[in-house]
Amino acid sequence: MCAVVVDGKNLSLKDVALVARQNYKVQLSGGAKESINKSRAFVDRLVNEGRVVYGITTGFGEFSKVSIAKDQTELLQRNLIISHACGVGNHLPADAVRALMLLRINALTQGYSGIRLGTVQSFVDMLNTGIVPAVPEKGSLGSSGDLAPLSHAVLPLLGLGEAYYEGKLMPGAEALKRAGLQPVTLTSKEGLALINGTQAMTGIGALALYDGLNLLKLCDIAAALTMEALNGVVDAFMPEIHETRPHRGQMDAASNVLRLVAQSQRVTNSGEVRVQDAYSLRCVPQVHGASKDALRFVAGSVAIEINSVTDNPIILVEKDMAVSGGNFHGQPMALSFDFLGIALAELANISERRLERLVNPALSGGLPAFLTERGGLESGFMIAQYTAAALVSENKVLAHPASVDSIPSSAGQEDHVSMGTIAARKAREIYFNCSRVLAIELFAAAQAIDLNRADKGKKLGRGTQAAYDMVRSVSDTVTADRELYLDFNKIAALVDTNQLVETVEAAVGELL
Repeated sequence: MCAVVVDGKNLSLKDVALVARQNYKVQLSGGAKESINKSRAFVDRLVNEGRVVYGITTGFGEFSKVSIAKDQTELLQRNLIISHACGVGNHLPADAVRALMLLRINALTQGYSGIRLGTVQSFVDMLNTGIVPAVPEKGSLGSSGDLAPLSHAVLPLLGLGEAYYEGKLMPGAEALKRAGLQPVTLTSKEGLALINGTQAMTGIGALALYDGLNLLKLCDIAAALTMEALNGVVDAFMPEIHETRPHRGQMDAASNVLRLVAQSQRVTNSGEVRVQDAYSLRCVPQVHGASKDALRFVAGSVAIEINSVTDNPIILVEKDMAVSGGNFHGQPMALSFDFLGIALAELANISERRLERLVNPALSGGLPAFLTERGGLESGFMIAQYTAAALVSENKVLAHPASVDSIPSSAGQEDHVSMGTIAARKAREIYFNCSRVLAIELFAAAQAIDLNRADKGKKLGRGTQAAYDMVRSVSDTVTADRELYLDFNKIAALVDTNQLVETVEAAVGELL
């Protein structure tokens, strides 16, 4: 059985993708079960002793001043979930919901949350049987955690709300019944343990990051293919240049392009066709490289967050304490996912400028205007560039950081919030736009190579040949105007499945 064992400490970004998208099962480690039971026993003692502890024997937020009687703890936790399920908008995609469920389970296994093992196992069972809670995408401030989306994710566990099961939307109680599961009645601390955390923003953003890391390789491939079409000057990629400014990403991007065009008869040296290229070609290492470094920074932050405890209060069994802190605050992820969105937007920016050089007869070095040999009668790739420009322009709006905003809530008790979930959602949308711009560039570069009569019969590089062949495996040369969106979609499918990158890497080795 394909499964990921969770213990709260060793979950990887790849594990998140496997559970979210390939339906890997989740198992609790033996150590995780022991930790959960130990923290639960401590919470039971707190309740029996009548200690005043936030969210256990008090209300929430501004209502933390209100004491809750022992016989009302179950109602308190149920009311917490149903009252906080206030999301609006379209439902998050299934992979994002599965990711947030996995991350919440992983956080609970560390034994700082005070939840019962049976409740955690029921949440695991819901994930493993394919129940996907219907979680509206809007409504989280990113502090105190992702309260609204996580509440929606918990509703079906209680036999409430809505969920998707076997592809159909239905009441949560019906989804549980069809999956052979029973609803759970929450007790002290459990509702808070399930919803007070950053797992919605982190789940959404982690998947955008996973896709973005693959896109870093694709952007180098697209740039190399455009260089082949435009007789790009390879001198600017010499390692000696980049060793004088040794940012890791810059050196990696330059190395990737040289490997991709190795053995090419179409790229040139300085002075053969021109002395130097425009920035969109010459500065590929610097621009792509900066985004590589940015995403590596984000990856480091996400690696910490997916194995962190973001509850409140934190149960410290060894110190005999339940401490109210601020680990639920999403600022580390808010800044990271804003950075992710900006870095991805720049990849689309420079890709669209390379596309412009392919279609603009004043810049393309003799290629037919808009990559059609019957200009006027036919428009060729004219509007393909419009589409890319529209996506890039939209990215500029989306890249405005969400993390610089804050609106006080809960009567001023929660007076600074992160907006991290907005940052994650924007990064996901920017990734989509960027992937489509790069797909259009690949399509146009392949077309330009076919129309470049001066280079007819000349070899492409090892990596660029593999990329060209992949594009042509789903999209023929455009010999007359046709519905180009169909080609976009076919090439985009090669991007989304990472098939194009994997095929190129089979030819040149793993890209950096």
